[in-house]
Amino acid sequence: MHRAWILLFAMLCGAADAAREPVLKQIQLPHSYYWREMYLPQLTSGPSSAAFLPDGTAVVYSMAGSLWRQNLDADSATEISHGPGYDYQPDVSPDGRHVVFVRHHRDAIELWRLDLQTGAQLQLTTTAASNVEPRFSPDGKQLAFVSTRADADGNNAGRFNLYLADVTEKGLGNVRPLVANRGSEIDRYYYSPFDHAVNPSWSPDGKRIFYLGNPEVAWGSGDLWSVAVADPNDRQRVLVEETTWAAKPELAADGKRLLYSSYLGRQWHQLWLTTTTGQSPLPLTFGDFDRRNARWSPDGKRVLYISNEHGNTSLWRQDVVGGKREAVVARTRHYLRPMTELTLRLQDQAGNPLAGRVTALASDGRHYGPDNVWLRADDGYDRRQQAHEHHYFHCNKVCTLTVPVGGMALTVQHGFATVPVQQTVQTKPGTHELMVALQGNALPAEFGKHLSADLHVHMNYGGHYREKLAGLAAQAQAEDLDIVYNLIVNKEQRIPDIGEFAASGHQIGATTIFQGQEFHTSYWGHLGLLHLDDHYLTPDFSSYRHTALASPYPHNGVIADLAHEQNALVGYVHPFDWAIVPEKEKKLTNAFPIDVALGKTDYYELVSFADPLASADVWHRLLNLGFRIAAGAGTDAMSNYASLRGPVGLNRVFLATKAATTAATPTALKQAIRSGHGFVTNAPLLGLTVAGAAPGDTLVLAATTDRVSVRAAVRSISPVPMIEILHNGKVLKRIKTDRSGRRADFSGELKLERSGWLLLRAYNPEPHVLVQDLYAYGSTNPIWIEIPGKPLSAPDDAHYFLRWLDRVIDDAGKRSDYNTNAEREETLAYLRSARVVFESKLTSK
Repeated sequence: MHRAWILLFAMLCGAADAAREPVLKQIQLPHSYYWREMYLPQLTSGPSSAAFLPDGTAVVYSMAGSLWRQNLDADSATEISHGPGYDYQPDVSPDGRHVVFVRHHRDAIELWRLDLQTGAQLQLTTTAASNVEPRFSPDGKQLAFVSTRADADGNNAGRFNLYLADVTEKGLGNVRPLVANRGSEIDRYYYSPFDHAVNPSWSPDGKRIFYLGNPEVAWGSGDLWSVAVADPNDRQRVLVEETTWAAKPELAADGKRLLYSSYLGRQWHQLWLTTTTGQSPLPLTFGDFDRRNARWSPDGKRVLYISNEHGNTSLWRQDVVGGKREAVVARTRHYLRPMTELTLRLQDQAGNPLAGRVTALASDGRHYGPDNVWLRADDGYDRRQQAHEHHYFHCNKVCTLTVPVGGMALTVQHGFATVPVQQTVQTKPGTHELMVALQGNALPAEFGKHLSADLHVHMNYGGHYREKLAGLAAQAQAEDLDIVYNLIVNKEQRIPDIGEFAASGHQIGATTIFQGQEFHTSYWGHLGLLHLDDHYLTPDFSSYRHTALASPYPHNGVIADLAHEQNALVGYVHPFDWAIVPEKEKKLTNAFPIDVALGKTDYYELVSFADPLASADVWHRLLNLGFRIAAGAGTDAMSNYASLRGPVGLNRVFLATKAATTAATPTALKQAIRSGHGFVTNAPLLGLTVAGAAPGDTLVLAATTDRVSVRAAVRSISPVPMIEILHNGKVLKRIKTDRSGRRADFSGELKLERSGWLLLRAYNPEPHVLVQDLYAYGSTNPIWIEIPGKPLSAPDDAHYFLRWLDRVIDDAGKRSDYNTNAEREETLAYLRSARVVFESKLTSK
């Protein structure tokens, strides 16, 4: 009965051929939300990469998607490139004549060359792949770069590999791989099973290239290596290092000092110096923020780098001796085309100032934002509906953009309780001001008041920006989000926000931020731990293969017990990306049903970084077996990313609390989350009552009662044609929307034949441009129905989970990397005890 709806979803999507797909989908690597943000260039309003001109008196850098030239003794910059698309990663030829750079346009990143004297541009690659990090050889005759193109034999497509090419007046010739991909001898999780080679730079004599490679590295982006240009088999590991894609090793002109970026022993990247043989690395810079993308000056006396110390990206030059530094700031900008200023003023329907999310797409096909805001990009889109992904920014009530003269398409959103505004404006030379008023979209008052909370946000997680609590609160307010849970978590060897951990919340304006924890084990499934009242649990992970923490112990049940000792809530986060068929899964080790059966789990991220329909299928089966697990919601947004899977609050839970005066207290919030008082969504608002009972309540009916009064309402920012009232997983009632597809109301009586649960859900199997998720989906928590003498029995669902547990027990029993036999036996005994619970459900009444 559950599988039918998954199949319906698949048929609807197949018929329409609609789907959100990743940006740069030709790259065949896992976990694109890591390498895309941490490695590929992104559109930022501040500088993102830079290079010295040969005389060291001027620089060329990327900013806001264009290339700019600026003398270091001046505060004005001149735009020297302007798409189409967005231009990044400039490198200047040794003679100062050309700049080679990368251009991200639509579905590819290609190499281009710009003549600094004439302004003429030449496209160097036409691979429809991703070509990045171009670097001229010291004599200017060769170019090193990284590409996902296939080699001459048709191999290695979709993987980052190091290439060489000859530079000619007509472009590039003799393009060949320098370091070929090879299959790793050890398994990896976050990284490809094939090695990569990235971050190339040349030795001053042009004989060797230094780069980042990951042969037999399980959990990081790799070590520092060098390779002989004349002999690709002559490769030497320079330094064992963990870098998360950002090392960018580069030798000074003296050939002795190797500059690179590292977070060794810290939470943030800073600049380090070592030798060509990796001797005794020493830090060059310090700070609780990132310094990356560093370049030597031609004379080796200064370094140029990108910093996020003030939140946004910024460009700095620093003396190597003495440490004197100065920001390179363009206070005046000279553009290649006519520009104008557009000021936006956002307000609600009553005329009150309002913060919101803005997408501003100009007629030149590029997105714009104010000079001082953080630009962000969606991580995917439906190519039938859009030519490229959305870029957007958060506007704090009033914001001013410098945009091209001509047409400008604007989209303004403020959470789910206002109607998004989409309009086109025409700009002319001069200055313009536009008032944008957002109309209300709230549920009828009879369904009560709710607080909205995102249960899963990572404030800092290796992104381009440096976020702080005030900035996170500002994002939440622009998204009409009341509560944010910052789940502190490791990224490889570091835990960026570990210093933020606190048992109490932070009230910033109308927003409350709580510090929680995500426990990382991709073997058992990730956990969200909310409202730990004493300390952060360490280590923050288990079952990290090829490390000292390889053992699958502690399993999630152990962690749940430790969290519950601190009065915390325990939830399973971002659960399932496809419908789980236990006997057909290649590997099945997720412990969610196990920890539910044994009373360890308090909530479940039904709307999250996963497929809601697939996740709902598992949840509904557990509800049928009487497990009262509440639905929660969390975006898994990395709020300091320039490219992320939706803004903070994309996935949220609306919580009904008993008293407004205590609504945001940990006690009230824990009760509301655990009891399921509310609904979860990424677009539609849902209201439901059954004989006066609301989601999370238990309704006890007389044995003779077979009909109940039901009231339901849906208000959505995007169309949701599928609106259903489910009873024990079956559709009891379908509700039609109005012509917009965004509003629906129902009032009537429905027949209930047995005990169980009832909920309202609304969704659209097709993606929509206003929803930065797979598709729009919302669901209330269940209203529990008790009818004497009419119990719910679901033996098929019990069999389903028994098949699931058999797969988990079999895999866990075969593991040979427990630290002790006692760990193994305790783990297997725990799993088997859950199996007993599901066996009891086969015949329970």
